[in-house]
Amino acid sequence: MRLHRTLRAAVLLGLGVVLYRVARERALGLGTTEAERMAPLPGDELLPEADLVATRAIDVDAPPEDVWPWLVQMGQGRGGFYSYEALENLLGLDIHNADRVHPEWQDLAVGDEVRLAAQAGLVAAVVEPDQALVLQGVAPVPADELDSCGAEGTDTGRGQGEAPFDFTWAFVLQPWGARGTRLLVRERYRYRAPWAGRMVEPVSWVSLLMTERMLRGIRDRAEQGRL
Repeated sequence: MRLHRTLRAAVLLGLGVVLYRVARERALGLGTTEAERMAPLPGDELLPEADLVATRAIDVDAPPEDVWPWLVQMGQGRGGFYSYEALENLLGLDIHNADRVHPEWQDLAVGDEVRLAAQAGLVAAVVEPDQALVLQGVAPVPADELDSCGAEGTDTGRGQGEAPFDFTWAFVLQPWGARGTRLLVRERYRYRAPWAGRMVEPVSWVSLLMTERMLRGIRDRAEQGRL
């Protein structure tokens, strides 16, 4: 009887591992083809040896020039991220999604900061109007949270430990059909600490939820603008 229970537990564990891996692969490639997941995109060269890559996509019934204004105005204190605003604000991020294009937020240049929250931001590394926007940065961790990750970090003197991973966030617009756009979003993570994967794996599932809503939010706004 004990042997049967052990075998059953082993089978269930193995099945769970397989199902998790399948779900993980689908989550990291939501809405994409295999060719899109394998294809190089702008910004890949910034982190050529990434430890984790997620590529997600959606079709937009509007040309790239109608989608671009919604991308370039993203950010905290700007147009938001067109995702679950209420959830973001439960975390104190102070995000407010724009429902129109703001001319005052259209001038984004390489080197400009795009804030994720009041005290956290990424830098615009690639700005190619109507084609690609790539944001780049590192993820600092509060020093008092390092222990929860099993890490030994170095305090920077500002209450933050060493950045556990480098990160790029690419938004790529490709012509699709007669007057449409294929919008691809790619996240690349390169671990700087041996324990970084234990942080990024759960983050990637949250990213799936937020990115799926963001893609729909951008699509709906760009398409509505054509009516």
